[in-house]
Amino acid sequence: MSSAPAGFYFDLASPLAYLAAEQVLQVLPGPAEWQPVLARELPAAESFDAYRCAEEHDIARAEIERRAHELELQPLRWPEPFPFDSSLAMRVATYARSIGRTVPFVQAAFRQAFAGGHSLENPDFVLIAAAACEMHPTAVLRGAEMRSVAEQLSACTAAAVAVGVSDVPAVSVAGRIFHGEHALARAAAHMRETQAQPAEAEVAPR
Repeated sequence: MSSAPAGFYFDLASPLAYLAAEQVLQVLPGPAEWQPVLARELPAAESFDAYRCAEEHDIARAEIERRAHELELQPLRWPEPFPFDSSLAMRVATYARSIGRTVPFVQAAFRQAFAGGHSLENPDFVLIAAAACEMHPTAVLRGAEMRSVAEQLSACTAAAVAVGVSDVPAVSVAGRIFHGEHALARAAAHMRETQAQPAEAEVAPR
């Protein structure tokens, strides 16, 4: 069995990735590397812009709101505009990853967007999320504009596509990719199964 941690792939513009991010630490039975990716560059990424009519749009929103309620999260508030361009926020997430602040920044940013109802296109709300995990605003803005940070985000997105990530949220475990709302539960079950295999092998009759 590989001891490599799972990978959790997210984009801060995705409400389903928000729901997943609120569960990762509780659901997965092992560590996970939080991987920022640009969903618009994934081959099968779905956008709310893709819904053909207002009724489909409203049904999708209502289902996500229901799931947030089931998870006992704060009532889901939709940013205006939605969907929003997450480019800045995702560069900051990539910068946060480089300084070991990935999880606290991502959770704070997701909550700004989908619990606070604030678009992360607005730098002010990105900086509020950064301040919540002790990231200095000047350093954050400088980091977000660094070419190396943009290149890291592009590289992470390309690497995700290469291993089979086609949409967010997604979880990778031992070479397998799980997508969508139930990705965490399926990944957790797979992790437990693979973790149990060596122990079973040790006691298996010869």
